[in-house]
Amino acid sequence: MTRIAVIGGGQMGEALIAGTIKGGLAPENIIVCENNAERAFELTKRYDILAAEIDEAVESADYVFIAVRPKDVKAVLQGLSEVAPNLDNELVVVSIAAGIPTAFYENQLSAGAPVVRVMPNTPMLVGEGVCAVSAGRYARPEHMEEVCRLLGEVGTVLEVPEADMDTVTALSGSGPAYFFLMVKAMVEAGVSMGLTRQVATQLTVGTISGSAKMLQDSGKSATQLREAVTSPGGTTAAGLRAFEDGGFRSTVYNVLEAAAKKSEQLRPKM
Repeated sequence: MTRIAVIGGGQMGEALIAGTIKGGLAPENIIVCENNAERAFELTKRYDILAAEIDEAVESADYVFIAVRPKDVKAVLQGLSEVAPNLDNELVVVSIAAGIPTAFYENQLSAGAPVVRVMPNTPMLVGEGVCAVSAGRYARPEHMEEVCRLLGEVGTVLEVPEADMDTVTALSGSGPAYFFLMVKAMVEAGVSMGLTRQVATQLTVGTISGSAKMLQDSGKSATQLREAVTSPGGTTAAGLRAFEDGGFRSTVYNVLEAAAKKSEQLRPKM
């Protein structure tokens, strides 16, 4: 049975813990490392897992998931680099920190350390995440297979070249925020046009949820589904024209480009 250590007990770390347990990983094979003692206690009670310092956690782990903020990664790696050379077990480091390439981890760890980079998104909190996965230089196929299996318990997993990770971060990593902004804008527009907030919210969320389900299950493209609901000269056509007049497509492109550039800027110096 695979044993994992999760360094960082925030939302993403908790989602990983909850998902792997739901997928059948025994709680006794999960250790969380969390500096906030109150949060660590909360997680141990909620999931019946263990909490420990990094050195103790990695002694019995096969996979170490680094789920801290990018600015805290270097300190975590310093702790790992002090412990890893003395271990009998092979340690696979899995990063879910935005913007940091596998080469940075490999340079900080002992020679030949297997590293896997993951870009998840927040819907993994409800088991519907999308995780893009890239292998470092020393990650073997069996490492990738096991990481994909573990992450598959919290959503969809795609293997991508690491060179694409900044774009992935902009599209799916940051994507939920764009969606929530769209929902808020639609609700506010509905309210300003006379609907109650409750009705506007239910209509908006239900419409978007149902549309995503159609796109997922129908086998049709977004273009085909859009055309099916758009009658010539009708209400939908008028709304879509207003989108185009407002530069909707170019705005979406600019949003993704800005997020991708920011992801690139997050890379630490080697």
